[in-house]
Amino acid sequence: MKRAGIFMTILFLSLQFSSCGVMFGGSRYNGTFVANGRPNADIYINGEKSGQGEVTKILKRNRPVKVEIKEDGCEPVTKNFENAFRTGNFILSVLTWGILGIGVDLGTGASYKPDHRNDPSIAKLNDKNFRFSIDSNCEEQ
Repeated sequence: MKRAGIFMTILFLSLQFSSCGVMFGGSRYNGTFVANGRPNADIYINGEKSGQGEVTKILKRNRPVKVEIKEDGCEPVTKNFENAFRTGNFILSVLTWGILGIGVDLGTGASYKPDHRNDPSIAKLNDKNFRFSIDSNCEEQ
């Protein structure tokens, strides 16, 4: 009987500290960054060199992303990608988990997503995968 009580307590607490944003999108997402027109260009994400041409990186939802494309003999390109509030998950959190779910979503960053509706260079593939296109045709310096 004691084990059943402990199990029920753990189950109740785990449900209380979950929320729609955390369950369906998580606090991180996969971002694939493509340097259109420059397959040999170095891609820097938030100041860190991440690869060339096309790179996938796991990013926190609650932080904007700064991408720099650099290649010898070409003009560097910098693009900032902003976040948007995930209204749908916020509404579901209110309806299902109440104020606690909202707090979990805000605290973990699960309340945000890349702003794909206002930025045509961001494509939402699903809740956890986004594709960022950076137009960067090489123009000699």
